[in-house]
Amino acid sequence: MVDAPRVNFIVAGVQKGGTTALFDYLSEEPGLALSHDKEVHFFDDDARDWDHPDYAPYHARFPAPDGRLRGEATPIYLYWPGALERIFAYNLVIKLIVLLRDPIERAWSHWRMEYARGAESQPFAWCIRQGRQRLFDAEPWGVHREFSYVERGYYAEQIDAALAIFPRRHLLVLRAEDLAADPSRTLAQIRRFLDLPPGAAPRPRRVHEGAAMDYGAGLQTDDIDHLRAIYAADQARLKPLVGFDYL
Repeated sequence: MVDAPRVNFIVAGVQKGGTTALFDYLSEEPGLALSHDKEVHFFDDDARDWDHPDYAPYHARFPAPDGRLRGEATPIYLYWPGALERIFAYNLVIKLIVLLRDPIERAWSHWRMEYARGAESQPFAWCIRQGRQRLFDAEPWGVHREFSYVERGYYAEQIDAALAIFPRRHLLVLRAEDLAADPSRTLAQIRRFLDLPPGAAPRPRRVHEGAAMDYGAGLQTDDIDHLRAIYAADQARLKPLVGFDYL
């Protein structure tokens, strides 16, 4: 049985798509009570008993209920198998926010993060070609928390999966580029989505910039062309779903 009140909204994706900046902005909203830490990683935890879930540890990651909307941001939820179904089972009226970013830039940023922290040792060019095979040696089969540089950029596929579970009115899909360029406008959209009153203009900020180090080479033209070809079909499906694409 779910103890009330339930968490009201989740920023469910995408990794390296500006979710840390968004969480920082939302932490200043007086009508919201966010999780103590940005990434809770509850619904992507396959070790839990999802036939009889205990939500008490999840609720312990939030401030005590005080009438404000409670929310969190764990961007792997959109990608990880089973996470969206678990979220819906937890709260049938929960709202999801998704920030998308140019999938090629997202993949490059993702690789730089893993390389900088030592989880990745191979060059980007290899990772987006031969390195994709590593996902089929992983558990669960076909997905990976670190090496999913290409796969997390199939946005239409992931949005389709979300819309097969959640009502369209409970899903807000935004562009990370818009949040960076005009945070006031993006936050106004989120306030309307969450039924919050208008708020003050935020102080622009950038968070989680890539580490200053030698990555061997920059993003190469042939890698861009390779990824553009890979994403072409998915991008063609994206605009009818969310109203924009990155073609």
